[in-house]
Amino acid sequence: MYDFDLIVIGAGSGGVRAARMAASQGKLANGERPKVAIIERGALGGTCVNVGCVPKKLMVYAAHVDEEMKDARDYGWQIEHQDFDWPSFIAKKNHEIARLNSIYGNLLANAGVSIIHGEASLIDAHTVSVAGEQYSADKILLAVGGTPVKPNIPGIEHAIVSDDAFYLPSLPKHMVIVGGGYIALEFACIFNALGSEVHVIYRGSQLLRAFDHDLGKGLLHQAQQQGIVFHLTEQVNHIDKLDDSLSVQLESGDCLQTEQVFYATGRAALAQQLGLDKLGVELSEQGDIVVDDQFNTAVESIYALGDAIGTPALTPVALAQAMVFVDQQYGAGRKTMDYHAIPTAIFTAPNIATVGLSEQQALAQGYTIDLYTSDFKHLKHTLTESSFRVYMKLVVDQQTGIVLGVHMIGPDAGEIIQGLALAVKCQMQKSELDSVIGIHPTAAEEFVTMRQVAYSKP
Repeated sequence: MYDFDLIVIGAGSGGVRAARMAASQGKLANGERPKVAIIERGALGGTCVNVGCVPKKLMVYAAHVDEEMKDARDYGWQIEHQDFDWPSFIAKKNHEIARLNSIYGNLLANAGVSIIHGEASLIDAHTVSVAGEQYSADKILLAVGGTPVKPNIPGIEHAIVSDDAFYLPSLPKHMVIVGGGYIALEFACIFNALGSEVHVIYRGSQLLRAFDHDLGKGLLHQAQQQGIVFHLTEQVNHIDKLDDSLSVQLESGDCLQTEQVFYATGRAALAQQLGLDKLGVELSEQGDIVVDDQFNTAVESIYALGDAIGTPALTPVALAQAMVFVDQQYGAGRKTMDYHAIPTAIFTAPNIATVGLSEQQALAQGYTIDLYTSDFKHLKHTLTESSFRVYMKLVVDQQTGIVLGVHMIGPDAGEIIQGLALAVKCQMQKSELDSVIGIHPTAAEEFVTMRQVAYSKP
């Protein structure tokens, strides 16, 4: 009756996982494997592989080399500091991304998934159009992801977004970054370490406002010590193009001359171009595709997952959603999504990682909490001139002793919090965490040796 049992629109992390697992492990009512196609208008791998997690982490590694070379002198190494070769790095990065694109293609092909390249639009509840060709399916899964957005101000056409930052022809000597979230701050730290003079403009006073506020305050202090200049409670009025630079006019009346303006002020679901409004698929006020617990939209045969549905925009979340979707549609139907205690990391300098409730979230939910904190200089930096410090925080329910949240600023924070996510996920009590033997000497052991309550809040 249909060309395919499942058509997936979007070959990012969630889309590829759903298509591949449905085709290779799913079963229809008659016992056969589903016939699956995936449609992608760009490179395979989506945001994460091409203009997100992977290339950004490679840039973070490049930025850390500067830190390591500075520290090396204090450890007896005679290293001459070399200038950073941006074109060489970008070429290596592009080569690695192309390799990953090829791997994604092979994974899909080996699973028996048909790959269709082009822009997709929905004709009806079972039909998709791509470059004038129509393809039908019993089920359609939207895994279209999101895209950076920019405000409508005069001169905004002169500003770049995160997608563009990975392909700049040269390293800017001066950069203005607009935004106070994790994307803005990650790139601020990256470009600062690579040699750019970086100014950050943010309309609020609290950086990383979606995270525990101590993390934003701590990062602000450490980033300022590294030379990043912050303009808080400030907004851009307009941007003017000059002969060889850009002029950024602020609402306060101040003006910044810069080589590059980078906006990191939010992302939006890529749902508008699909023609969903004609089919009755509901969108939220924010433009996200509205789905139920089984990822079904308001149209019975159309499903959606990943960044486009308003859940945490993280690759592992999209992957988990894909596995649940395949189990529900072509498996035993026992899996469900659990969004409790999702760990996440911010690859600033130093790194930030967190899992569970922030202090502010715990109080908003009515908990009376004990807060355990520790602020210290990492053993590695006792011999160096580095200003980096480690900050750790535990949020504990005073009534039950359960650890509600774990937060950290410091080297390898993501690697450390990944393990501690188990404690929050399993609702471990603080006394149980105290009973764990630490690994010495590490920064991580501090999490199991914090015995004294720093302060409590009702």
